[in-house]
Amino acid sequence: MIIVISIFYGGSKSYIMDNFDIRILSKLLNNCRESDRQIGIDLGMSGGAVNARIRKMQKLEIVEEFIIKVEPPVLGYDILYFVISGENMKEILEQVSLVGEPHFVAPCVGGITVCSIIVKENLDQKIELAKKLMKDFKVLSIFEAENPGFETDLTKTDLEILEELIKDPRQKIETIAKKTKMSTKTITRCIEKLQKNEGIQFTTIYDPKKIKKFIPYAIITWIESNLKETLKQMNKEFSNTYLQIPFIAKNQIVLFMYSNNIYKIDELTQKVRNLENVKSADLFIPKKISFYNKWLKKAIIDFKKSSKLHLSYQIN
Repeated sequence: MIIVISIFYGGSKSYIMDNFDIRILSKLLNNCRESDRQIGIDLGMSGGAVNARIRKMQKLEIVEEFIIKVEPPVLGYDILYFVISGENMKEILEQVSLVGEPHFVAPCVGGITVCSIIVKENLDQKIELAKKLMKDFKVLSIFEAENPGFETDLTKTDLEILEELIKDPRQKIETIAKKTKMSTKTITRCIEKLQKNEGIQFTTIYDPKKIKKFIPYAIITWIESNLKETLKQMNKEFSNTYLQIPFIAKNQIVLFMYSNNIYKIDELTQKVRNLENVKSADLFIPKKISFYNKWLKKAIIDFKKSSKLHLSYQIN
């Protein structure tokens, strides 16, 4: 699927993002807990300058919210992805909610929406149910992002700290310790554990339409074999245009990239498609990005009520 567009995103007339802004945004997308000082060291500027730019992007609502993104398999759930012809988020959410809990929705340029839902079991049945229920939209594809083996060794303590971090992923360790009545050592150790888990990401929600000069986009690839080698090749070829680190599933690699040139986007998409082991590659340019954490909050509450001390099973 190739979406051909001839428009550029607008933004605030009084503020045009520069290369430092987009690199700061990239840092926040990959780890929003990274300190302003460390970001500044990496980019060759002061922590105060980084903080001022972040505040400016927040004020202009380029940066909308800091969040923790948890992949459902980490908590024992499955996830289904939909590519739908249509952009009415309210109607799409109403219909996908009949099949599972909403996780992610992104209307894209070209009248396409990519979304995902969380399900517990009977995936094949849920796929057929979705096809029948979503009669008001043309479902272009439905697929399961196969569990890539995310770590699922969370304890009750981990989940209690995660529950607090959901409220503000950037809050200081001392603040979390005070609220949870745990030691700073325990909090530090837990956060380090969460950050090492590839299925948990401290990230940022941004508004693509308010980014002037740059165009964020995603390329979803299906890999035939040698996923690690293919990813290594992608990193070698395209890492200088990454907005976020790639998302990896068992047979998929999703590249999150940015460009200031629409023709370059098409050129890079073709290069990705021509890589060895890439079976197919689809281009998506988001207009809005929304994540839903209602399922996560409920899963944590349910597990805390159980007698188990260790999360190593599917939550029902």
